[in-house]
Amino acid sequence: MTTLSPVPSMQDLKVTYQDYSLVFPSLESQRKSIFLSNIDQIFNFNLSIANFFKPKPDFPPEIVAKRLKMALEKILVSYDFIAGRLKLNDKLGRLEIDCNAAGAGFVVASSELSLDEVGGYINYPNLGYRQLVVERLDNLAPEVDQPLCVFQVTSFKCGGFAIGMSANHILFDGLGARTCLENIASQAFDGKPFAVTPCHNRRILAARSPPQVVFPHPELIDLNQLVSRGSSPSVFDCVQEELELRIFKFSSTDIAQLKEKAKLDTIKMSTFAVVAALMWRCKALSADNEKDRVLSTLLNFIDIRPRLNPPLPPSYSGNAVLLAGVSATYQELENGPFSKLVKIISDGGKEITDEYVKSTLDWLEVHRGIPYGDYIVSSWLRIGYDEVIYPWGKPIYTCPVVNHRKDICWIFPVDGGVGALVALPAQEMERFEALFHKFVASSGKLHLTSCL
Repeated sequence: MTTLSPVPSMQDLKVTYQDYSLVFPSLESQRKSIFLSNIDQIFNFNLSIANFFKPKPDFPPEIVAKRLKMALEKILVSYDFIAGRLKLNDKLGRLEIDCNAAGAGFVVASSELSLDEVGGYINYPNLGYRQLVVERLDNLAPEVDQPLCVFQVTSFKCGGFAIGMSANHILFDGLGARTCLENIASQAFDGKPFAVTPCHNRRILAARSPPQVVFPHPELIDLNQLVSRGSSPSVFDCVQEELELRIFKFSSTDIAQLKEKAKLDTIKMSTFAVVAALMWRCKALSADNEKDRVLSTLLNFIDIRPRLNPPLPPSYSGNAVLLAGVSATYQELENGPFSKLVKIISDGGKEITDEYVKSTLDWLEVHRGIPYGDYIVSSWLRIGYDEVIYPWGKPIYTCPVVNHRKDICWIFPVDGGVGALVALPAQEMERFEALFHKFVASSGKLHLTSCL
């Protein structure tokens, strides 16, 4: 395992923004408002990804931009909510999407660097990648609402390019975004049908009437209760502060050795569980207020599509994920066996059944709360953005774009192994790394080096 920090020169990719525009549906459709489930309502923040492509003689970046823009015009007929705008339904007191065909954003940019100059670190999320995904179109007049989704094509000096997407998470979850990208890719070909038929019926996840909350939901907290607790933790807080970035890289051998250390014969351990357990332990024990608290709660995303009865279509385009909460005492995190943390995480999603999901939706209907915990570990290991086939081929690399969040750890595939992205204030990061390397030193077979 290796610790990597961003290369300073890669924080600036020397990007020039050449064109900002709006893309509109190619056909008119009836204006309507789209219902947003109580899960959708939670995720009102941006999610950004970057896809990198090698130079393709038949597809120079300017042709890619043209093809991509035409593909967007086509898919916005079906995905009309992407070209819409959020609005508050005052009568119901909840957000909806006004499908008003106001447009998605589209940006064309260029970098002075080649992909080779970005170098070996192209395979890791980097602060500079924020230049590859614009969230706002600054050329719009003040009275024009910003788009909910912006695509950006950035050409590199070598002829390679990146396609970035920044979307309000309220539009779709990770799997919904992948389905959308598959359909955009299909429309970039000449005459191809949609790759996947999307399911846009979000009322499938409507709360029951009357609500029936039949389970306790400690992973959620009423917003009024959160305010009354003052400094109570919320992973959805986004306080602006100076953060340091580290990427912890695990080879396939490292993962096998972590699983050996956990030694859980009774359950099947996932790569996610062992990496998340180590990240959670280091984060909890490095926190400033760690000594003042008894319990730490980790949240991770659970796909509910296969857990409902009947199951949701895999192509459901809205948010079909719940944040499952698992907790451990600080005594367990510091002195307990690593295997116990792995088991806690492995068992954490088992209670999320069809009835539990319905109870969650009903709880949110009553309380309008948010997920509650200390840390989110979000996995990109199985989303498969890098498997999407465009006319110009698959991406050579896809990654989350680094954002300003210290309470979220991203786990993603990299170089045949796994990377874990951590962002923390300097003193917390120092403690986090010390705990990480202390764990490694006590683990016998594990061999980590530090590359800063």
